[in-house]
Amino acid sequence: MPSSSSSSSSSNFLLSFLFALTASNCAAKNVSSSSSSPRQLSVDYYAKTCPQLELLVGSITSQQFKEAPVSGPATIRLFFHDCFVEGCDASILISTTPGSKVLAEKDAEDNQDLRAEGFQTVSKAKALVESRCPGVVSCADILAIAARDYVHLAGGPYYPVKKGRRDGKISMASRVPYNIPRANFTIDQQLKLFNSKGLALQDLVVLSGAHTFGFAHCKQFVSRLYTFRGTNQPDPDMDPRLLKSLRMSCPQLGGNSDIVAPFDVTTPFLFDHAYYGNLEAKLGLLASDQALFSDPRTKPLVLQLGKDKQKFFQAFSAAMEKMGSIGVETGTRQGEKRRESNMQT
Repeated sequence: MPSSSSSSSSSNFLLSFLFALTASNCAAKNVSSSSSSPRQLSVDYYAKTCPQLELLVGSITSQQFKEAPVSGPATIRLFFHDCFVEGCDASILISTTPGSKVLAEKDAEDNQDLRAEGFQTVSKAKALVESRCPGVVSCADILAIAARDYVHLAGGPYYPVKKGRRDGKISMASRVPYNIPRANFTIDQQLKLFNSKGLALQDLVVLSGAHTFGFAHCKQFVSRLYTFRGTNQPDPDMDPRLLKSLRMSCPQLGGNSDIVAPFDVTTPFLFDHAYYGNLEAKLGLLASDQALFSDPRTKPLVLQLGKDKQKFFQAFSAAMEKMGSIGVETGTRQGEKRRESNMQT
């Protein structure tokens, strides 16, 4: 999912490419629930206990989006990384206890590029919600709502978010590596991982569409530019103009580790369906992205979504609901509700 960075480091890349183309963390005080039996997620879960929840979270996300647009892709990626490890339980927000030998998820190597803006969004929203509805709403639900808000703020669909998740008590970095897809994964590798989460081929293609905005660091795609899959040659499925532009920003050795490039070189700040058209034009940034067009199992859906924005929006809304239900903890026996946003393991 999207890795985001500042617009200043991406602007030079965008200019060079377009020229070539045209010429909080949730600190824990447990809150007991009034029911010990597991509950199903529902849109109106907080209708009586915190009816203004969506407005409260929305006031934070709208402000964050204006002040730091990268908060959008940062939060969506945070949600994805949370759900794929231990389920959608906000365990990604837990911090490692100082001096502990057991690292929390957020400190895993695969999560080091997660932007601070995503964590800040949840932290600010949680603080505001607690001031109005103390001890009621989980961090996991706030993260799910915030991710939806940012999709909509960037031009994407507004879909109902089912709520009722509880916050997980376990967060271990050791459980991250085999649960997060890598930038060079083949379709077989991606499908195996998605299937293990109860997600199908269509979910893989549709959720990958979140790369319609956001940015990735050079290290996530530099091998495509110089030694693709050990060939000592660039990936042949990359537009030569994009290749040239990316090489200017990302040398094979050395270079600035903070440099980023947009997933979507045509509309990098909008949530639309241009991502799929880019794959057809060989403008995908990651190998895992471009593979969706190269593989006959996923190519037909890529073509469909590239032609129909509303079809993509509808499919994305459904896929986000499906992903947002992975391994949810809904009963007191399984989870808790944290009051603040900087819990430690």
